[in-house]
Amino acid sequence: MNRQPAAPRHDVRDDQRRPGPDRGAPPAVPADRTALALTAVAAVASALMVRFLLLDRVSSDWFYFLGPWYRYITEQGGFRALGNARFSDYNVPYLYLMAALTYLPVPALAGVKCLSILFDLALAACAYRIVLLGAPHRPRRALAAAVVVLFLPTVVINSGWWAQADAIFTAFLVGSVLHLLRGRPWWTCALFGIALAFKLQAVFLFPLLLVAVLTRRMPWRCLLAVPAAYLVLDVPALLLGADPWQLLTVYARQTGTYQDLTLNSPSIYQFVSVPYGESDPVRRAGVLVAGVLVLTLVGLVVRAARRTGGAQAPWRGAEPGSAAAGDGQPGLSGTGILLLAALFAIAVPFLLPSMHERYFYVADVLSVLVAFRRPRRLWYLPVLVQLSSLGSYLKFIAPGVAPYLSMPAHGALMLLALIAVLRAAAREFGVAR
Repeated sequence: MNRQPAAPRHDVRDDQRRPGPDRGAPPAVPADRTALALTAVAAVASALMVRFLLLDRVSSDWFYFLGPWYRYITEQGGFRALGNARFSDYNVPYLYLMAALTYLPVPALAGVKCLSILFDLALAACAYRIVLLGAPHRPRRALAAAVVVLFLPTVVINSGWWAQADAIFTAFLVGSVLHLLRGRPWWTCALFGIALAFKLQAVFLFPLLLVAVLTRRMPWRCLLAVPAAYLVLDVPALLLGADPWQLLTVYARQTGTYQDLTLNSPSIYQFVSVPYGESDPVRRAGVLVAGVLVLTLVGLVVRAARRTGGAQAPWRGAEPGSAAAGDGQPGLSGTGILLLAALFAIAVPFLLPSMHERYFYVADVLSVLVAFRRPRRLWYLPVLVQLSSLGSYLKFIAPGVAPYLSMPAHGALMLLALIAVLRAAAREFGVAR
């Protein structure tokens, strides 16, 4: 008796499990769109209100760094001050924005904070778009992700209290991930280059671009857009008379500023102790070990993606929203891209020495996006990352609370987060079950 062959089993992933009516569902009715719009407006208004309550708070970074830079720019005539940018250890794109503020009738501290707050909103918008790619018929899920990002304690504190610029480069960095998911490699690299021009910490996600190139999801020539975008942003300062060598070596000078193994960062160096003044050899060894481990991880991912056929479906022509540009396909899926982004955003600052408490900001945001992509399996990931990251913030900004905080404990929380996302990535690429 002839038997029909058994139907092949397909791995149904969390972000593909949808109730029957949700598949092929028609666009949201106007009432739903109105409700979503009103919810978004209410969330933005609430987020702005929370931040505005913090506008008058002065952090030590403003007192010692940002405030004096702003005053120098004002005294030197605005943009003309950038003809000699040695007064700051930031790259000039951020100084352009600060110089523009000096022409507006706004208080210096409030203006700098509002600048970062605007990019908080841009960051939330990118989060919405990324989650919507994976669940195009679930706009409520995407809006929920954006709201969570907007109200993350570290995101609120970073811009509203600290007046820091991490939201600026992270918005461009998450935008780069968004365009990688949508199959737009030139935009991916250009936005990465802009993020890198604002902050060196954007380099944490460079391994993701390497994976995309090595799995042929992105032509290698697109990487040329990274230095191109970086250099184009230097042009205005050059026209104002800035020293080209000073602009090109700004990050090289930054790397030698701090000699401590960790600056309140919940990294592996919370578990390392060396005698005072003898940290240099450990720092050099730490950079080397981190580089080897990250490159090994890149190699393993590329091998796994190629073994499952990931090198045979380049991004060119990918439709936005079509299974999130690759979900359900072998190799480097949309979910795989997000998992790798979160993995590198956690692993690189966790392994590198001399990291600050704010250097897990990208991980704070990407862990939320991964959790909304894999809600059943990774809902706890942003909880671990946020508890660890926020604890390191409080160690610096809340002296009254600092004695009660254990940085090794926060480092352990970040290690658990790293293990969780590493395990999820291994399962995604078929390395583990």
